[in-house]
Amino acid sequence: MPAVITAGKIAAPEGRTSNAPKQSPLKQISGFSVELGPSLKDVLNFTNQLSVMVKAGISLPEAMESIAVQVENKKFRRIIFDIKNRVEAGESLSQALGRYPNVFGHLYINMIAAAEMSGSLSMMLRKLVDYIDQELQTRSQVVGAMVYPAIIAFMAVTCTTFLLIFVLPRFTHIFVGKEHMLPKPTIIIMAVSSFLKHYWPGVLAGLAVLIGGFVFGIGTKVGRFWWDKAKLIIPLMRTLCNSLYIARSFHAMGVLVNAGVPILDTLVITAEVSGNMHYKTMWHAVYKSVKQGKKIAQSFGPKPLLPSSAIQMIRSGEESGTLGQVLEDVSEFYSRQLKATIKLVTSMIEPIMIIVMGLVVGFIAMAIVLPIFKMSTMMGH
Repeated sequence: MPAVITAGKIAAPEGRTSNAPKQSPLKQISGFSVELGPSLKDVLNFTNQLSVMVKAGISLPEAMESIAVQVENKKFRRIIFDIKNRVEAGESLSQALGRYPNVFGHLYINMIAAAEMSGSLSMMLRKLVDYIDQELQTRSQVVGAMVYPAIIAFMAVTCTTFLLIFVLPRFTHIFVGKEHMLPKPTIIIMAVSSFLKHYWPGVLAGLAVLIGGFVFGIGTKVGRFWWDKAKLIIPLMRTLCNSLYIARSFHAMGVLVNAGVPILDTLVITAEVSGNMHYKTMWHAVYKSVKQGKKIAQSFGPKPLLPSSAIQMIRSGEESGTLGQVLEDVSEFYSRQLKATIKLVTSMIEPIMIIVMGLVVGFIAMAIVLPIFKMSTMMGH
């Protein structure tokens, strides 16, 4: 039975006794750590360093060993050493990278394979650096667009909860015995306040179940289908997501076509990196049509997710023989549009959230002040 490799050390196979001294349970617990897989940033740094070293004439095994000793992520370090050993054993770099498709991705592996065939590995690595760097920038922009609204929403919920649980109950004793005089808003707010005060553990548990159910749901195929559908329907989110998926798809296609990757492989990889099940289905349908002999621009259905202008540009690129350049131009256009959309969405969400927060706080304040004003008026009469 083969040995089990853990944290860079070879453990004794089952059925054999190990001469290593046994550790106490306390030491085992204190030595426990969770290893996270390599991030896209780790892959970018690896590719950048490898590109420089290959351009300088350093051999692949030597370059990868030099990079591996500097990598902080232990899991990624072991992966790089394994790739280095496989290359030394006679595998090509693309074959060795193909052992880890979840780390490097099909686009990365296919571009390296194309570079090996054309003998332009250093140049292809530089293109991969540019591609990954732009992908990281896009992710950062999208996440940044969501952070500020999330903070405002959190503050709104926190402020409302504080008012309902800690502020409103201080006024309830004023209204004891006068429930018949209270207006509807006050009765509603008092009921909500009482419910939250007495059943807050159940409310927290319910929220946890809802969040957990949502995360689990979008992890399933059916849940992912409907969540990806919702992202293409919900206002504001629809504009943002469409720009993101189109820019990502055309960027991947342009890079692959210019790298010399066959068009059928390019379409399959584009479907995988698009980021949405419905775009993935569309690109798979295009793949099937192109496989039957049609051109890409003729392969989109009657109601494609892409705008007609983008399809027209693909048609122009195919007819002129400059498809790769056209795809990169379209990708650049939609990348700029994505930045503008992010700025627009952020600027629209901010006043909407402030207005909603103001309405909620104003409603609570009105529910408190209105009955007091009403009772003081009656006492005056």
